[in-house]
Amino acid sequence: KLRAVITEANPKKRNLIVSRRQSLDIERREAAEELWKTLEVGQTFTATVSTIKDYGAFVDIGGVDGFLHIGEISWSRVSHPSEVLTEGQEIQVRVIKLDAEKNRISLGMKQLMENPWSLAASTYSNGSTVTGKVTRIMDFGAFVELEPGVEGLVHISELDYQRVNKVTDVLKVDQEVELKVLEVDTERRRIGLSLKQLMEKPQAP
Repeated sequence: KLRAVITEANPKKRNLIVSRRQSLDIERREAAEELWKTLEVGQTFTATVSTIKDYGAFVDIGGVDGFLHIGEISWSRVSHPSEVLTEGQEIQVRVIKLDAEKNRISLGMKQLMENPWSLAASTYSNGSTVTGKVTRIMDFGAFVELEPGVEGLVHISELDYQRVNKVTDVLKVDQEVELKVLEVDTERRRIGLSLKQLMEKPQAP
């Protein structure tokens, strides 16, 4: 048995045309109306990934689509949602923002994981030695991942006691490197690192 919407009826020919899709659309709207009555920020749902875009993913939380922005997927850097998600995958999400007027539901995944920056101050104390992997190289320095979700910056001036013209002359992407922690700012989520301060300082001539 199934519900359907009658789209055409011809008693003379005893023909009846029905639409299952229209019935499903009605059921979906009804389910959405009921869900909106109980939706609150902070609620957690087991959801299904519907569509993946470059900037995030649309997720079905039970008859209603919410949006999971790429920046809300993980505490770690995600270049594209497909690195973590696949269409049809079941995931746990939390409602982080609601806009009833525009029927928009903003969702997050990383909110259900521990924020690695909450322990960064005690884990990476000033003067300590750490090991990380170079993730990105810029003109002014290199970003180094110390753990998933926590990156530090080695400024070009902290690569060597001698002048360095290009960061790539010293470091390469994916290179494992040992560094000294100079400064930890958990509020701004920044960690200053140094490569040269683990080297022997050259003697003045």
